[in-house]
Amino acid sequence: MLNLKKNNKYQIQNSNTMKIIKLLSFFLFISLISCRSDKDVISIIPKPEFITIKGGNLSVPKKFAVSVSDTSLVPVLNTFADQIKDLAIPHISSQKSFLEITLDDNTGTGEEGYVLSIKRNKISIKAHTAHGVFNGLQSLRQTMLWGNKTEESIKIPCCEIKDSPRFSWRGFMVDESRHFFGKEKIEQLLDIMALHKLNTFHWHLTDEPGWRIEIKKYPDLTRIGGKGNYHDRDASVAFYSQNEIIEIVKYASARFIRIIPEVDMPGHASAANRAYPEYCGGGSPKLPNFTFNPGKEGTYLYLTEILREICGIIPTPFLHVGGDEVHFGNEQWSTNPDVQKLMKRENLNDLKAVESYFNRRMADSVKSLHKTLVGWDEIVDTGLDPANSVVMWWRSDNTDQLVKSFEKKYKVVLCPVAPLYFDYVQDKSHKWGGKSEGAGCSIENVYNFPPDTLPGFKKYENQVLGIQANLWSEVIQNYDRFDFMVYPRICALSEAGWTTAPLKNYEDFAPRLRKMLNYFDQLKINYYNPFDPNKSPEPKGVKKAEVKTVSNKN
Repeated sequence: MLNLKKNNKYQIQNSNTMKIIKLLSFFLFISLISCRSDKDVISIIPKPEFITIKGGNLSVPKKFAVSVSDTSLVPVLNTFADQIKDLAIPHISSQKSFLEITLDDNTGTGEEGYVLSIKRNKISIKAHTAHGVFNGLQSLRQTMLWGNKTEESIKIPCCEIKDSPRFSWRGFMVDESRHFFGKEKIEQLLDIMALHKLNTFHWHLTDEPGWRIEIKKYPDLTRIGGKGNYHDRDASVAFYSQNEIIEIVKYASARFIRIIPEVDMPGHASAANRAYPEYCGGGSPKLPNFTFNPGKEGTYLYLTEILREICGIIPTPFLHVGGDEVHFGNEQWSTNPDVQKLMKRENLNDLKAVESYFNRRMADSVKSLHKTLVGWDEIVDTGLDPANSVVMWWRSDNTDQLVKSFEKKYKVVLCPVAPLYFDYVQDKSHKWGGKSEGAGCSIENVYNFPPDTLPGFKKYENQVLGIQANLWSEVIQNYDRFDFMVYPRICALSEAGWTTAPLKNYEDFAPRLRKMLNYFDQLKINYYNPFDPNKSPEPKGVKKAEVKTVSNKN
């Protein structure tokens, strides 16, 4: 028995009671250890906002029934079933279900958030939208990937997750003008993006080396402009047919990834100008045929028709029109008679004013197509309407341009060279790729972006749509190089974009990343191993061939 003394201390009067207390203490200790063990296996990237460990496990059978509250969720489940086909086979049933999926306006998790509950006998996912349901299924997918597997089932820990993203734009860009990768590689990337809840694929399809999207009204864009790549101007023609684009768009859409196509203008237009020189505005000795002709009225119709055709196969809310580095190759505008007539007619004092005029004309075209214009941070200086324009801040050495974007009330996507250019080296020992001063592009620096010290960030955070990493492909000529530069930095990118700053911790992220590397092994991805670099030697890049003159027609 327990006797309460005046000094408020308990006195044990029965030795059997002591034994019972010791036994209870032992079981409590085991329970705590068990809880820590369960928490260790809740390994989800990006880290969810709230996780409650319930204790115990659920065995997911090889085949299980699913109920959905709305038929609009059937395609979502079909995509999920395809993603986990090597693990389990879910099927819709009107009978008692193992997994219940419900659209619920009261979750308080926003457009992309979800509530995932894993109990000892069933799983439920609730979300405000189908996109939120999909994100919940991706978290479930990860718990199944790391679960204890037998031939009959997968054992996963019981928990409750309530989750929503920090930023609405969590993007990744691939440049396929300089080197072309093709449908299979892009779809693999899209599925890994979906697993990590990245929602925007920016597709850089045109630039100097090659034009990579079929335009039926202008077939020479691919027949002639699609020839060559960054290191070999004589490489065979490579591009996506419109049917292939439609298939990739469908694949991305099923994974709730929007595609933002880019047609770079008025600079970086060399491939297009090889095909249709009548719209060329000239260039410079180092960059011949670099620009479109802003003084020729037909140029605007030509480019608008291209954008209209692209909108017909890529149902996007945004159109990216580049707008960067025009001054690299616009010197022939000074002697181009069309441009000189334009300057006189519109009272344009210099070539910068010509560039601004071009951008405003194309902004009108984008608006007529009912799209929002996106451009690199140079567009801030060209007088575009902030209400219908998004700025991608990329020049990490020019934070004044970022602050100017904020002050002019533009919405901004943060994608600075350091640390979000994935063609830059991720380790000081690497030789192939760009190198940045100061904060480099290591996986840890990617993870810790954006810092609170970023100029203007705290004051204007409501104007920040999100973040994006960019993969320019000058030195990425094959799949090995692609994998090495993208993975696993893309995992750090996802957590940087999804998880709120107070919850981010690289030491907590590292063990979850190790598990993801095991998954990349299964996919035979040639990733860089930040934990043991000796296991992942750097694949050799390529050097650009000597630039040769390429005829406009061949």
